Amino acid sequence: MPRAPFSRGMKELLMAGIGLTNINDFKSWKFNRQFFTRAILSPNFNNEAIKWSYLLFEELEGYWKSLGLANSDGEEWTFETDYSKWIHRFTHEMIVVSLTGERSYSMGSYYNTLSPIKAPYPDALIEDSDRFVKGMNQLIVGSALFAFLNPFVRRYVPFIRGKANEVLKHRDLIFEKLDKIIKKRRQEIEVMQNEDLKNDMLTSLIIANTERDVNYKKTVGEEIFPPMTDIEIRANILDAIVGGTDTTANLFSFLTYYLCHYPEVKQKMLTEIDSIFPPNSSFQLTHSDLSKLKYCEAIIKEVERLLPATNILAKYPSEPIEVGGYQWPADTQFQIDLATIHRHKDYWTNPEIFDPDRFFLDNKSESYLNVKNDDLKDDHNEKENQKTGQKYSFIMFGGGIRICPGRKLAKIELFSLMVYVFGKYNVELIDMEAPLKTKSSIVTTCQELMVKIKPRNL
Repeated sequence: MPRAPFSRGMKELLMAGIGLTNINDFKSWKFNRQFFTRAILSPNFNNEAIKWSYLLFEELEGYWKSLGLANSDGEEWTFETDYSKWIHRFTHEMIVVSLTGERSYSMGSYYNTLSPIKAPYPDALIEDSDRFVKGMNQLIVGSALFAFLNPFVRRYVPFIRGKANEVLKHRDLIFEKLDKIIKKRRQEIEVMQNEDLKNDMLTSLIIANTERDVNYKKTVGEEIFPPMTDIEIRANILDAIVGGTDTTANLFSFLTYYLCHYPEVKQKMLTEIDSIFPPNSSFQLTHSDLSKLKYCEAIIKEVERLLPATNILAKYPSEPIEVGGYQWPADTQFQIDLATIHRHKDYWTNPEIFDPDRFFLDNKSESYLNVKNDDLKDDHNEKENQKTGQKYSFIMFGGGIRICPGRKLAKIELFSLMVYVFGKYNVELIDMEAPLKTKSSIVTTCQELMVKIKPRNL
């Protein structure tokens, strides 16, 4: 059941034993998972996510147009930029506003570094967002110091001690920010006694198992959990931000790289997008329309197969177990190598070739967006299992009871970005010969993706 053994360092970082990622007690994990899942898979939550994808992309393309016109003559514009930086900031804003209902302004912060004309937000908001983004990055990277080094090294080796203290400062900044947001929302909920509440995850976690929770009344025999504490809420929100920002942004950056190198795949994708969302027409994305993007779905899966956003999944069985025909003692650390599984010749034909058709489903197949509400069932890769004859030959969001609870939000972001970016703009690599710049450890990160962006000629 657990991912990893108990870590004294993560406890020191105040990130052990709470939330979803760093918790080993099954009852406590189940308690958090139930509320997390109920909040993030609800129809209202996902409708809000689709709405925010439109609003945030509208802001993003405003920045692109401003930068393009500043470097072009006339109304037709084009500009060169590091595409991965924009996508990372877009997904950061999406995850923050979807989870908390509070805006982040990280896209505006990045725009201000590129343009003499500043984003239309107060400097204080921009600076606060910039600190939060940088703090999150430092906390994620620096947590390895606490997970893998013993306390003596962290506290007394000069260079490492300085790094560890910096991580603790960033942790305090992040915790303070999230605590303020949680406290503010609790006060809003107390005031809004007879009004409809927001559909973000934070509100759902605060009212869970209270009189304002529509699921509060349980049938006889069901286990009743107490309301969540602020510390538990903060841990779940933090887990979602960490797990839902970089992975989605990296995958979409990789997807763009492959589309630029395979124009026939890109054209087939555009044909599908245009058939559902006619060019030069106003439209509002809906869940049902996004679920029709079968070829876009195939592209996403094929990119994830070749360049999985997460390279390994950890397992730490608490009882003896048989794996690969061998008996292993309890407390053996296993690392499941997704990158190798996804390219294994026993499971895939021409595994090194980029071929979305291997995942292309006909119109009668179950939609990629139709995630069942029963989150404790592995429901995402049965089609692939049937094709390859091997369960878990394709693992995009994990599997079993620990399958990624935020997978539906990630899919909404990916589909929405495909429609908005490629439906409206032509994105080309500046150097087609340049290798994809990545950095791999537990995850594979897109370090840079220089592109030329211009409005699509329709």
